[in-house]
Amino acid sequence: MMSLVLLALLAGPAGPRHFEVTATFVPPARPGADGAIAVRFVPLDPDVHVNEEPAPRLKLDLGQAVLVDKQPAPPKSATVFDPLTARYLDLEKPVKFPVALARDAPRGPQSVEATVIYFYCSQREAWCRRGSADLEVAVDVP
Repeated sequence: MMSLVLLALLAGPAGPRHFEVTATFVPPARPGADGAIAVRFVPLDPDVHVNEEPAPRLKLDLGQAVLVDKQPAPPKSATVFDPLTARYLDLEKPVKFPVALARDAPRGPQSVEATVIYFYCSQREAWCRRGSADLEVAVDVP
């Protein structure tokens, strides 16, 4: 019995997953311009939506030396989460987070770890939650 409890704890948090989250690197259109990390949220429950406010945020792994975060600072407003009045992102389009290639980024294919933090709500069940997803993004540095 104890081994079953230990296996359940090691398997991760219980409960439903509401989104499949993936990310891709969008290279700069021209040398010296910013690129982006495009994050896609694929809903697994049609009633659960990603909130516009507060906007999703991307946190790059501090140990990586490939990308530089170019996101503006988040607003300092206190957001009240109300599933009945929340506005939601259009998940048909990816959410893009601006980044730049670091000057001393190693050339060739690289892997960058990041975490996206977002808030989501269910109107049907009248709840809101904070979510996060760890991502691995392939970046080809020219």
